[in-house]
Amino acid sequence: MTPDSKIYVAGHRGLAGSAIVRALGRKGYQNLITRSHRELDLTDQVAVQSFFAAEQPSHVILAAAKVGGIHANDTYPAEFIRDNLAIQTNVIHSAWQAGVEKLVFLGSSCIYPKFAEQPMREDSLLTGTLEPTNEWYAIAKIAGIKMCQAYRKQYGFDAISLMPTNLYGPGDNFHLENSHVLPALLRKFHEAKLSNAPQVVMWGTGTPKREFLHVDDLGDAVVHLAEQYSGEEIVNVGVGTDVSIRELAELVKNVVGYQGEIVNDTSKPDGTPRKLMDVSRLTNLGWAATIPLEQGIAGTYEWFLEHENGFRS
Repeated sequence: MTPDSKIYVAGHRGLAGSAIVRALGRKGYQNLITRSHRELDLTDQVAVQSFFAAEQPSHVILAAAKVGGIHANDTYPAEFIRDNLAIQTNVIHSAWQAGVEKLVFLGSSCIYPKFAEQPMREDSLLTGTLEPTNEWYAIAKIAGIKMCQAYRKQYGFDAISLMPTNLYGPGDNFHLENSHVLPALLRKFHEAKLSNAPQVVMWGTGTPKREFLHVDDLGDAVVHLAEQYSGEEIVNVGVGTDVSIRELAELVKNVVGYQGEIVNDTSKPDGTPRKLMDVSRLTNLGWAATIPLEQGIAGTYEWFLEHENGFRS
């Protein structure tokens, strides 16, 4: 990419997409194309084809997706597989059809088998059974990877696939049921602090381990790889270290300043026991995360406080 590249960021209002837009801005890219869902429904094949034919972007970063935590994935499986398959298929095909030079597809760490060897290497894809609570989303993302590889193999289309670990940061979803674990905990502890609640209930046993990447680190990684990498192989994007959900809860509790106790609701699912990325391929490509977890949580909490009125539901 060059500073005058015409870059379409699909999903620019989302957690990942907004961070990618910020990172592109920091690197001097100014010729960006964005569309809200109201302006362009990416599940509408005809609308997407018309958009590409009219705008003719040179590069595409596909960060648009229907996303959610364990509860949302388990409750809306049809929407998660249908919408994500439609978005990916329409954007990837239309981008190739319109002569786009390069496409960056964002997948997810949930593509890997539930009991994949830890840390998870890129070659563990399709070697075992997926985590049942989010298999619909995972299967859609795997299909996106394979579509990128197929278009590269058959048409020579420069489509790369990046697999981010769990993301958090400014712009996150703080819904108590449909969000991911870190923003849900932030809101829970904040509201417990305001109400002087004696305890906060945490889903599951607290023993599963997770890796968390700040979205601004992700944005920097995506731009770096868009500039430097062109290959069929997927690339994990993470920090290479993890914490237990219990340790995460203690970190959030300290950042928020909550004084009560944490109790476990073991009737709720834990999900995958561990999800840690092997980031050696990413490191060899010249990139590493720079934002420590506690610092990132503190900044996310500040953002939440500034936008708290928007999270009343």
